[in-house]
Amino acid sequence: MYWLTLIIGLAGIAVTLALAGKRVTFLYKLAMSGQPDPERVLQVKRDPKGDVEGQLTEVLGQRKLLKWTIAGLAHFFVMWAFFLLATVYLEAGVVLLFGLDAHIPFLQSWGPIGFVQDTIAVLCLAGLITFTAIRIKNSPKKIGRKSRFKGSHTGGAWLILFMIFNVVWTMFFFRGVAWASHHLPYGDASYMSVLVGQLFEGLSKDTYEVLESIGLLLHIGVALVFLVIVVNSKHLHIFLAPLNVMFKRRPDGLGGVPAMMSDGKPLDFEEADPDEDTFGRGKIEDFTWKGYLDMATCTECGRCQSQCPAWNTGKPLSPKMVILELRDHAFAKAPYILASEEERAAFTDEQKLAMQVDKELVGEDGVIHPDVLWSCTNCGACVEQCPVDIEHIDHILDMRRFQVMIESSFPSEAGVMLKNLENKGNPWGMSEMKRLEWIEELDFEVEVIDEKMPEDTEYLFWVGCAGALEDRAKKTTKAVAELLHIAGVKFAVLGPMEACTGDPARRLGMEFVFQMLGQQNVETLNEAGVKKIVATCPHCFNTLANEYPQIGGNYEVVHHTQLLAHLVESGKLTPVTPIEENITYHDPCFLGRHNKVYKQPRDIMATVPGVKTQEMHRHKDRGFCCGAGGARMWMEERIGKRINTERVDEALETNPDTVSTACPFCLVMLGDAINEKKNSGDAPETLEVVDVSQLLIRSIKGDAEAPKEPVAAE
Repeated sequence: MYWLTLIIGLAGIAVTLALAGKRVTFLYKLAMSGQPDPERVLQVKRDPKGDVEGQLTEVLGQRKLLKWTIAGLAHFFVMWAFFLLATVYLEAGVVLLFGLDAHIPFLQSWGPIGFVQDTIAVLCLAGLITFTAIRIKNSPKKIGRKSRFKGSHTGGAWLILFMIFNVVWTMFFFRGVAWASHHLPYGDASYMSVLVGQLFEGLSKDTYEVLESIGLLLHIGVALVFLVIVVNSKHLHIFLAPLNVMFKRRPDGLGGVPAMMSDGKPLDFEEADPDEDTFGRGKIEDFTWKGYLDMATCTECGRCQSQCPAWNTGKPLSPKMVILELRDHAFAKAPYILASEEERAAFTDEQKLAMQVDKELVGEDGVIHPDVLWSCTNCGACVEQCPVDIEHIDHILDMRRFQVMIESSFPSEAGVMLKNLENKGNPWGMSEMKRLEWIEELDFEVEVIDEKMPEDTEYLFWVGCAGALEDRAKKTTKAVAELLHIAGVKFAVLGPMEACTGDPARRLGMEFVFQMLGQQNVETLNEAGVKKIVATCPHCFNTLANEYPQIGGNYEVVHHTQLLAHLVESGKLTPVTPIEENITYHDPCFLGRHNKVYKQPRDIMATVPGVKTQEMHRHKDRGFCCGAGGARMWMEERIGKRINTERVDEALETNPDTVSTACPFCLVMLGDAINEKKNSGDAPETLEVVDVSQLLIRSIKGDAEAPKEPVAAE
């Protein structure tokens, strides 16, 4: 019986390794056919500590998944069962090679090991039951788009749950018989194995040998079949997730957009050749190896989809489906991608059709529909929630770059914005001299930089296009200027020398215009000797802090809420007049998820006497977008429910007197939605949306009882 068991076991292992090895080789070749991305490797070398922290928190600690408490705990137990039950397979290997009574000296006779093995297996079973209940409750057949599994390959998920169940029951069967035949050295510590083993007490020695051999082969066989299934399915993430976490971008938050690269080097627009260089992603071969890794790592869990503001308001964009459609297209085209020129010439038209050789990456009949591409607000909810750190936004932006710069295909209204940026340096096309008009409404002087930053001036106040030119945002600008003046903080502005940071152009995909505006601003800032900047717009803040270093602009940049919170804490600003209002705060995406600034705006409100704060059910890292990001501020929203309307509906559930925020784009978008609600009678006439700085200045100046101004329509 020993020899038969050994031969069957070794033959199964050999066949499995051959099949799995072939698949892994294919996947590696496909990934390595992608564009180079040397920065991913360099960052690991520069920051090995960061990688260790990522593996401990993201992979072993399951930080993101545990935010989804029940499902997270279930996955935590199943994942750790995968690790810990590997010791059972080590023991099974010893038994296969050396006989049923063989065991690892010392270790395999230590009771706590057996206890841990049985316990994690029981917890794994509990996790499987939980997953089953979740999938039945959230079945796409029952709840449609509301299910995060909508579009996922649910059949494969059920197969994997079944295979994990097979791993657990065959383990207990094998160990139970081993206990009954006195071959399990852990004794009563393996309590579940003992419980199962009691079912087999009193059998003959020969029967035990047969049953134990069958149990051993079943347990090993399930693992071998499991391995082949895993490398051919979405559950490849079991092995790829640690790699994807290792090579992810590592800002504290989503940070800035990576610079455009071609063949692993920054793209020089002055010398670039559209026929030779890679301008974004126009075909699947243009993606980097990290892009392919993202595609192969996707678990199809749908957490990104469930948080996406576009998907939640009836639009066709699902971040999950973008990755899956790219992955499926890559696998379909892989034989062509990996073929030699001679092999490609030999392919028939039918074969090329099956391999999707001529299928557009973006198009009406392409892999990605244009409506999908242009629905993205760059809010970052998908990246924030992804448990395996897939970078959906980077891929969407890279496809936008190709569409805008090579195909000249993008929503027509965005073209007006681009033209205004090029000609006037702001999205509205207003005169640069209008950037100073807000100063005339103040009762103190504001330093305007002529050439050099005055020596006694601490901060450059980056006003931004909205802050200088949009009426509602100008109120924030004036409030911040007054607060800095009261606190004795010396600041200056650029006035007409300031141009748009280029964020709308970059997020649209027009990298050339971003580079033009960015280099102009960096030259101005560097010549003026600017070191520290305070910005009221999170988009400007993010661009100045995280993207300008790519083009030679390195500054200490703070958001106005960070600076104001510090000034309040240090006693330089003291709110005194109570504001007896119920206020709900809306987290701007580019301040929150992109830069992890959640605390300071709330700290400011907490210091204002009388204010009662009430969080919306989606807040902080799960906050819901206002709909303006990703250059959507300048594009019409024609599909589904308006995102800003959805957000205001959430705000109204808190019964607020005021909605506060810390972004001029959010101020405009939420204000427009509130006006619509007022017109329809669904919101009180006194409801307004204000920046947190406006609340602070009202309390400091004693204007808390002043009548509220209605939110003006643009």
